[in-house]
Amino acid sequence: MLRAALIAGLSLAPPLAGAGEFFTLEGHGGPVKGIAAGPQGEILTASFDNSVGLWRGGEPLWLEGHAAAVNTVAFVDSNRAVSAGDDFALFLWNLETGQGQRLGSHKGKVMSLAVSPGGQTIASASWDGSIGIWDLEDPGVEARFFTGHDAGVNAVAFSEDGETLYSGSADGTLRLWRVADGTALGQLANNGFGINTLVLNETAGWIAYGGVDGATKALSLSDGSVIADLTLDRRPILGMAPGPGKRLLAVGDGEGYISLIDTETWRFTLDFRATLRGPVWALAFSPDGGNVHAGGLDDAMFSWPVEGAGERPQMVEGERSFLASGDDVSNGERQFQRKCSICHTLGPGENRRAGPSLHALFGRRAGTVPGYSYSETLEDSEIVWGPETIDALFDLGPEVYVAGTKMPMQRIVKAQDRADLVDFLREATRGE
Repeated sequence: MLRAALIAGLSLAPPLAGAGEFFTLEGHGGPVKGIAAGPQGEILTASFDNSVGLWRGGEPLWLEGHAAAVNTVAFVDSNRAVSAGDDFALFLWNLETGQGQRLGSHKGKVMSLAVSPGGQTIASASWDGSIGIWDLEDPGVEARFFTGHDAGVNAVAFSEDGETLYSGSADGTLRLWRVADGTALGQLANNGFGINTLVLNETAGWIAYGGVDGATKALSLSDGSVIADLTLDRRPILGMAPGPGKRLLAVGDGEGYISLIDTETWRFTLDFRATLRGPVWALAFSPDGGNVHAGGLDDAMFSWPVEGAGERPQMVEGERSFLASGDDVSNGERQFQRKCSICHTLGPGENRRAGPSLHALFGRRAGTVPGYSYSETLEDSEIVWGPETIDALFDLGPEVYVAGTKMPMQRIVKAQDRADLVDFLREATRGE
């Protein structure tokens, strides 16, 4: 009933803001890590809250199925999309019904996706060091995996005929593959530091990449020579997206800037501070090129008009709890802000977060909050949350204490910090 109501609402909702207008898309319960723009202006957002949002105007349709943060999302056509994330899994979504089909999984986080021309195939880049090739015409066919990089793969791009695939890796190399059989066709470049992003323009004969070291370069496809080096003193480069016709290239970095580059002259046309707090992870242009959409640490997607973007509001203008200095709070609350608040709330009721509410935590058996999708490991555990178990969770780290959990890897090393966190949670999560 809920999905039907949402779909009905979408069909009657007003369109998203037009080109040249600043707007935000709000509703996620965590940072926005991936964005895709559809041909009619519809938008997909992937978030740390384990969800994908489909925005056509009005309330979003939430696509739920991932068991961890969603890093990347792509339109296949007007009715289908694919997403992937920290749960290693890929999902194929029907955008009319909101129903998802799990295509399969890697053995590590999936960082980016590329749709082949015609939409028959999806390529996935994973931190397990492999590239996955998935058949969308027959989703039941087992995926093929290309290996050869010496570290995780961060980005992939198809050639215009779909026969060649380009990949960028944390090993610093940019490589080519024959899609038909996975044959490695060579190495176009070695950046020395990891490559995070790729944008390919085969017609114009170039490929652009962004690196961990801040490298922002365009290379000739014929010989790998550097056509343009637009590297600034900012690092790392985390987002990159082409505008219509690939005349403009948007670049987002770890210091909160978005730059627009004219790919005919290879000159900057715009450079502005999109956020004073944290990185710009995700970028996409509106279909007409009038707006650039971006995601970062804010729970909302922001969209700026290309003309005058620097005069509009920034992301994360206020303090996020996990970034706050905490000078005016207790040490226990400070630990909660830094280690827990991005995933959990303290009050009762539903919330769109990567983790369940911690309300009435003490004395509760792990994996029992209604409506939250837990890992099997946590559901099957005999853990009851209290001072000893919370202390052990952060002393050993979630990945050790509850192997197989969806909780991110983190520890609180000092015993006093753990004790202060326990004291804070005991009071802040007290049930009625």
